[in-house]
Amino acid sequence: MKFRVERDVLADAAAWVARSLPARPPVPVLGGVLVEATTGAAGDRLMVSGFDYETSARVELDGTVGDPGRVLVSGRLLADITRALPSKPVDLVVDGARATISCGSSRFSLPTMPVEDYPQLPAMPQIAGTAHADLLAEAVGQVVVAAGRDDTLPMLTGIRMEIEGAKLTLAATDRFRLAVRELEWTPEDPALESAVLIPARTLSEVTKTLSGAGTVEIALSAGDGMLGITGGGRRATTRLLDAEFPAFRRLIPTEHTTAAVVEVAALVEAVKRVALVTDRVAQVRMEFSEDGLRLAAGGDDVGSAEEELPCELEGEQLTIAFNPGYLLDAFGALHTERAQMTFTTPNRPALVRPVPAAPAEDGEGSGAAEPVPGYLHLLMPVRLPG
Repeated sequence: MKFRVERDVLADAAAWVARSLPARPPVPVLGGVLVEATTGAAGDRLMVSGFDYETSARVELDGTVGDPGRVLVSGRLLADITRALPSKPVDLVVDGARATISCGSSRFSLPTMPVEDYPQLPAMPQIAGTAHADLLAEAVGQVVVAAGRDDTLPMLTGIRMEIEGAKLTLAATDRFRLAVRELEWTPEDPALESAVLIPARTLSEVTKTLSGAGTVEIALSAGDGMLGITGGGRRATTRLLDAEFPAFRRLIPTEHTTAAVVEVAALVEAVKRVALVTDRVAQVRMEFSEDGLRLAAGGDDVGSAEEELPCELEGEQLTIAFNPGYLLDAFGALHTERAQMTFTTPNRPALVRPVPAAPAEDGEGSGAAEPVPGYLHLLMPVRLPG
């Protein structure tokens, strides 16, 4: 086996595939990357792929193939080596049980693993529809911040995807916050309705990498428990989570007694500052009044901090507290200059939603600005002392 390929192309492909590999593979071959070189009427092609029985990733590359073949090498080592190579064409030659990588004056020799022991990559499920790659990546990025990381609660480590015709709804929760995003897509069957639970980390990494690919195809086989995404010469599959996601819609308040519109950037920077002195209960207190928003944190033992910000308040005055990390995650996912926070009581969940930019100054207030539809972030408050 022998081929030549541009260094940046190979390094990018190896890094993407290696990210899907397990950190501690149960058997060595599952930590490998399969590199295949083929020739044919369509020209020379290279494929770099990985599979651990749960997730798979494959990238098709352009290259010059001197001798077709297949080789299995350590995925993480291949990614590290190709990333460190100089910006010159890369030659890979397989001779027996060794693979030699040459680039400029650099030369590496890697042991190969038995290709016959490597599992066959799963076939792609049936195409369910298409979505804009950038829009899908943005939507997944907005909800993944609320996904759980505790593997003992698998139903909370996923992103629920609900399909209702031309509408996709994504939702994630770790019991302390909930993020929901709706977006449009183009289904193959306009009457399609389905709901699946996808591993959050896998979906986030795949969609983030495919952003900029134009349009991506979403393939789904709920019966076989498989989801696939393809675009830009890349494809990935993942096993769906076999767990029951919480009935999240009943958690979303339908009424509120207090609403406040705040500037996102100013609030984020202020929360970062006052959070420097948060005590062991890790809370930032938010006091909403007609005079504006007052942030406070800390106490006598660790020091204290306060900061005041303007806000547009409607309804009753309120004092409520939140985990500062959860606050920053919520506002960091909005992607707008302003946000609306709505409340009922200091012990009930608060809703955070993006709102349009403030209108031009015309002498009228903008506190009645309606939130942008399609995204919401629900935050559970921290109980105030006393």
